[in-house]
Amino acid sequence: MDRFGRVHTDLRLSLTDRCNLRCTYCMPAEGLAWLPKDEILGDDEIVRLVRVATERLGITEVRLTGGEPLVRRGLPDLIARLTALDPAPELSITTNGIGLARCATALREAGLSRVNVSLDTLRPERFAAITRRDRLADVLAGLRAAHEAGLDPVKVNAVPVRGVNDDEIADLVAFAVDNGYRMRFIESMPLDAQGAWERDRMVTAEEILERIGERFSLTPVGREDNAPAEEWRIDGTDSVVGVIASVTRPFCGSCDRVRLTADGQLRNCLFATEESDLRALLRGGADDDAVEATWRSCIGGKARGHAINSEDFRRPDRPMSAIGG
Repeated sequence: MDRFGRVHTDLRLSLTDRCNLRCTYCMPAEGLAWLPKDEILGDDEIVRLVRVATERLGITEVRLTGGEPLVRRGLPDLIARLTALDPAPELSITTNGIGLARCATALREAGLSRVNVSLDTLRPERFAAITRRDRLADVLAGLRAAHEAGLDPVKVNAVPVRGVNDDEIADLVAFAVDNGYRMRFIESMPLDAQGAWERDRMVTAEEILERIGERFSLTPVGREDNAPAEEWRIDGTDSVVGVIASVTRPFCGSCDRVRLTADGQLRNCLFATEESDLRALLRGGADDDAVEATWRSCIGGKARGHAINSEDFRRPDRPMSAIGG
């Protein structure tokens, strides 16, 4: 619990800062200087930290992120070890979907519960322009494989950017309804590596809902527990659509998330400007009591909100790909 009474039960765990796409709103075309492999947490270190988190700190959900988590070798084995913990967390993953068709069944058999797949467009040429890779067919195949493997609900995440893909908002909703996926739109945030984010290119939650409302009738259903997405039921279907409005409708007051980077730095907010070095503790021989104390201290220092709409806002030093979503 932090000083504002928020209880943190959701861990976003980055497995790597590497990615096989180069999305324009995330990183430059040449990519980034990846972390050296010896700085990345090993499987044993990850399992230990998650064990401490679930046994001592009340973590009940773990979302595996990146970079792109599917590029990490031996992922099914790591998932099996995490789901074998007692108590075991609910385990999900956020991925760009490339390679998911090959491993969806193995991930499900290892104990993974569900997937979130990033997909910003249904047009091959536009996908190639946004991601700088011609891999749309692989992502669509990955979505189908995840659904067939029972990794439900399969959630599709899109970031609308003005003049880039904002004309596809209703098309993406229709695609999700037709295929039994759950569509979610995310306001773009100032977390790109190149610092090119511009507020006037961000498509707001209000605009997103207006675009959806041009084709569908929506009934609000609110939020699911402390989930970041506000949701609406699409009338006449069994589907819901969500909007994560981190910029225009901040939900900091109910935030229950904490983040662990691939190199073992604990962050109490996506926009935090300070980190707690758990990797140094592990590699320095610290016991579980020390890890627990550092974790509690990190959460205890969490700010009331990210202040993204104030003059005091400071961008974090790390981009999204290095923090882990």
